[in-house]
Amino acid sequence: MKNSAFPSATTAKFAAILTIAFAVSSITTPHAQSLAAKETTSMVQRSLLRLPYYGVFDFLVFGVEHGVVRLGGYAYRANLKSDAVAAVKRVAGVDEVANKIEVLPASQQDDRIRWSTFYNIYTDDFLSRYAPGGALSVRYEALSFARFPGMQPFGTYPIHIVVKDARTMLLGIVHNDSDKTLAGVRAREIPAVLSVENELVVAKK
Repeated sequence: MKNSAFPSATTAKFAAILTIAFAVSSITTPHAQSLAAKETTSMVQRSLLRLPYYGVFDFLVFGVEHGVVRLGGYAYRANLKSDAVAAVKRVAGVDEVANKIEVLPASQQDDRIRWSTFYNIYTDDFLSRYAPGGALSVRYEALSFARFPGMQPFGTYPIHIVVKDARTMLLGIVHNDSDKTLAGVRAREIPAVLSVENELVVAKK
């Protein structure tokens, strides 16, 4: 079943531009950049990675061209969108920010799917190595969520879980095709999920 909540054109765009480290990407080609532009790109990336509310249920991408930064992706909480713009505007060399980040709608069902998928993927015997601190830290995060609803795991989780209207998209980077396939299987095991789009990118060796 094709996911109507995540248009195929958007999906294809994300799949094409993901040359990522910890799920933040620059989509400007190195050959088109001056040294100053490369430095701006690096600073924008650092600014986004430092956002205090950027977690595993968000996914951000960006491009830099002639002083204009284009932001895209998905935000679990609305303040991430405005915080991302504010952070990027402070970067030297940035003249304008085009903000196309989509804020995901609030939904208790989507939250249940997010957390179940997070737990299923990051406590898997093979995939738990992607979790900072391993499976034990994931169990702790899940326990914290039970006590403090509306929160999400933070940190450098390479497999991001974006859920909208009971449809899941996996975005980020893994080491091999087997891990990509397994993550998709674990996401599809969650009850009430209508569809899963596995857009994980396999890192080039």
